[in-house]
Amino acid sequence: MNRTIVVGIDDSAAGETALAWAMTRAETVKSPVTLMHTVYETWLADGYGYYDSILDAEKKLLADAAERAATLAPTVVTQTELRTGSAPRVLSELSKDAALIVVGTDQKGRVEGELFGSVSLQIAALSTCPVAVIPALPDEVRSGVYVGVDGSADSVAAVAFAAAEADRTGQELFALYAVRLPNRRVLRSIPADAVNERMEEERVVLSESVAGLTEHYPDLVVHQILESDESPARALVSAAKHAQLLVVGTRGRGSLQRLLMGSVSHEVLLHITCPTIVTRTTRS
Repeated sequence: MNRTIVVGIDDSAAGETALAWAMTRAETVKSPVTLMHTVYETWLADGYGYYDSILDAEKKLLADAAERAATLAPTVVTQTELRTGSAPRVLSELSKDAALIVVGTDQKGRVEGELFGSVSLQIAALSTCPVAVIPALPDEVRSGVYVGVDGSADSVAAVAFAAAEADRTGQELFALYAVRLPNRRVLRSIPADAVNERMEEERVVLSESVAGLTEHYPDLVVHQILESDESPARALVSAAKHAQLLVVGTRGRGSLQRLLMGSVSHEVLLHITCPTIVTRTTRS
């Protein structure tokens, strides 16, 4: 049996979107689903009179989610788990044996994300398997799978994941490599030939990042985009505004490096515009 897809459950609009997205995926890839919700231990002391009422409310939240999941994807084997602790910690534990973690995001803003870390950012940073972060978005036709590349091992993993997704869903793949040129004042001091030579070198990096994909996926259409006017995160967010999926890579080599998630993936999640999956170079 395929490894399970774990969905973080809450009562937000983004959580509903994440549940629907996860069930659709589970049905097509034939994976079981675990619906997981957490409650902090602080509120579950036996001596408090509200202990039972809190548990009952949290169990009902999961039961309602399970009912919606069954309606969305009747053939998917689904189970529920209610755990104590923080969502990032619990989901990071479950990620060790999961195929994918799926969470919603309410896009609360740059300041909260940078200073305190939104829950979805923490989950993406701590998990050892890929994490899908799903925003609540208006209904619209979305197309294309976009992936950020830069020639690193992280982006190689992201490209492999994105190519498989594009092929599976019948979408075209857009590999985007953003190389920020110096500002005009600095450029005036650099010979044009040197700039052109550098950009040619970067085009080779982009080309090599997607080399061989059509051998594995003969029907896959691959587009290469070299961006020089925007930062990587801004270019990805803008290009993938109407995408079906955006894939970005980040390291997964130890707790400290996971907490210090790559700046590009971090910025993308802070300004998320479409369903986004953060992949891992390694699994713990």
